[in-house]
Amino acid sequence: MVSQYIEHKLIKKDSIEYREYQINLANQAIRENCLVVLPTGLGKTTVALQVIADFLSKREGGVLFLAPTRVLAHQHYEFLKNNLKIDDVVLITGEDLLVKRKKLWINSVICATPEITKNDLDRQIVSPDQFSLLIIDEAHRTIGDYAYSGISERFRNTNVRIVGMTATLPSEKDKATEILQTLRISSIAQRTEESPDVKPYVQQTETQWITVELPPEMKEVQSYLKAALDSRYQELKRLGLNLSENKSLSQLLRVREFVIRQNRRAAKPLFTAIRITHALNVFESHGVTSFLRFCQRTQEKKGVGIRDLFENDLNFAKAVRLAKAAQAKGIEHSKILKLKEILGPISGKALVFTSYRDSVEIIYQKLIEMGIAAGFLIGKAGETGLKQKKQIETVQKFRDGVYKVLIATRVGEEGLDISEVNLVVFFDNVPSSIRYIQRKGRTGRKSLGRLVVLIAKDTSDETYYWIGKRKVTAAKNMGEKMSKILERQSGDKTGLDAYF
Repeated sequence: MVSQYIEHKLIKKDSIEYREYQINLANQAIRENCLVVLPTGLGKTTVALQVIADFLSKREGGVLFLAPTRVLAHQHYEFLKNNLKIDDVVLITGEDLLVKRKKLWINSVICATPEITKNDLDRQIVSPDQFSLLIIDEAHRTIGDYAYSGISERFRNTNVRIVGMTATLPSEKDKATEILQTLRISSIAQRTEESPDVKPYVQQTETQWITVELPPEMKEVQSYLKAALDSRYQELKRLGLNLSENKSLSQLLRVREFVIRQNRRAAKPLFTAIRITHALNVFESHGVTSFLRFCQRTQEKKGVGIRDLFENDLNFAKAVRLAKAAQAKGIEHSKILKLKEILGPISGKALVFTSYRDSVEIIYQKLIEMGIAAGFLIGKAGETGLKQKKQIETVQKFRDGVYKVLIATRVGEEGLDISEVNLVVFFDNVPSSIRYIQRKGRTGRKSLGRLVVLIAKDTSDETYYWIGKRKVTAAKNMGEKMSKILERQSGDKTGLDAYF
């Protein structure tokens, strides 16, 4: 079959494959404020390109294309620069000095990160009135006080068209509603992998859930951490808190506000229970060294109950001593050995996701020791992490095959366009439908993909597995539910007006 290409006076000839579903999604976004929901790897950026080309050719005003990370903003910048027939496409991030940004903001198409955009809007070195189109990538982040919410507020009294893009809506109705309201969305333009017009472009991904057993030394540490946590729960119940036996971080966080306001006596055991829960989760999912580093950082802080936990809690102190002894024996986590087994025979590229920065470093060191060519990708946070240039360089080395394996935190979950990845490994489980779907979407783009999820038996990994499965199912149906609400609310008005 001969490929057809999109023809538009502002899109380079023979550069963008013609796909009916992308055309339809773009047309919907051109007509009204729209949230484009499209699985990873099916061309959200291509949809955005078509909307941008239409606006530049027919309307006054520039285009602002926002993405949450510098790597992703750079990727969009490169894509637009390579496919649009205009010269003034620029990239703005927090690494650009103020004097440079003042000059960059006057261009026609601007790819930028949200924090610097919000700050420069407040500094009034850029005005919302400059733009006719605002595109927000990874729009599911428009929750609470994230910069996207503030930017949307600053565009409230303008005629700008807003287009949100995401691979999935949240599984929680209140969060999905908040996104639609904040971005003043009139309609949802959604396709799933089952949509008839999308199916021909979807590669299958085979999913494997692999369970590993903690070694005896780790099980002993785990038992002492659980004993330390049990004693805090008993104390909290004595102090009048109604806690279920199903111990979880979310349960403890839910009662935090009540304790601070109305039951201050419970503050010390509550905050200590939160720390122990986090320490236990890190230990069970990521291993001995990550746990010990977490303990070291916690001990250096000045917080309620920290000194008491490390000096007077016999169970916690014993857990730390046993963990140090296990580390001295070279014990890390059973998942590391399983990872070597999984990665050893593969011929292509693999992405390993983990939520914890310490874990990235440990996995990286272990893979290098095993003779596996690996790189790592973490975001910039204060003085730590990788700067934008280094992140982009790392991704390019992975694309070029210098690295066989890339270990990444959340910065790698969103939008990374590496088409040759045929294996994705979740080193830990995430109880989030959005992050699960994004991670999974990094494989199976050009050929059959494989997803492996590592689960440590009798740990929080198993809990998160079931939560995640439930949330993914709920998220799949959320777009349809929200579309019906928008239609029902709008009546004679547009969905945008129906909120007010």
